[in-house]
Amino acid sequence: MGDASPARPTIAGRLIVVVGPSGAGKDTLMSYAAQHLKERPEVVFVRRVITRDGGSGGEDHDALSDAEFRRMAQSGGFAVWWEAHGLCYGIPIETRHQIDLGHVVVANGSRAALPHFSAAFPAMTVINVTARPEVLATRLESRGRETRDEILRRLQRSSPQLVGPYELLTIDNSGSIEEAGQAMVDALTRYLPAFSCR
Repeated sequence: MGDASPARPTIAGRLIVVVGPSGAGKDTLMSYAAQHLKERPEVVFVRRVITRDGGSGGEDHDALSDAEFRRMAQSGGFAVWWEAHGLCYGIPIETRHQIDLGHVVVANGSRAALPHFSAAFPAMTVINVTARPEVLATRLESRGRETRDEILRRLQRSSPQLVGPYELLTIDNSGSIEEAGQAMVDALTRYLPAFSCR
């Protein structure tokens, strides 16, 4: 697990961390929300830094080598960084400036890294994207990355408890993208009125 930079005392905006198990559809819902909120410049979607080839598919991200990532982390280039599944993930330090400006900043996070996020961002909400087990299994199988047995073992693992000094919202993405996507949009826009007059 990585480390988080020290928290700052005065925060004007809010960080929204989107988490959930593989197959829940985090990236899909975030893309839906970004499209529907593209006319709202006060909503910012973070582009993560990952030690994964930029052309490997999945989320749009900035790719760095392991050595480049370590140098960036050591120089204070991340507000939060962590390791998972053999890769390193980072949230750029510029995210703090956007929050200071009063923006609602949305980041794709990790359930295991939430303690690091909450240490770095006191004004934080977690959106937990879920789906029924049979839906998760179907989505994971369609990716073709794991065997059926590997998928079943993945789904049998216990999920980390989401308990901490942050607001927690849950979105069930078992049904249509429109329904869950609108729930994501509604969850994000609930924070905008407080910042619209700044």
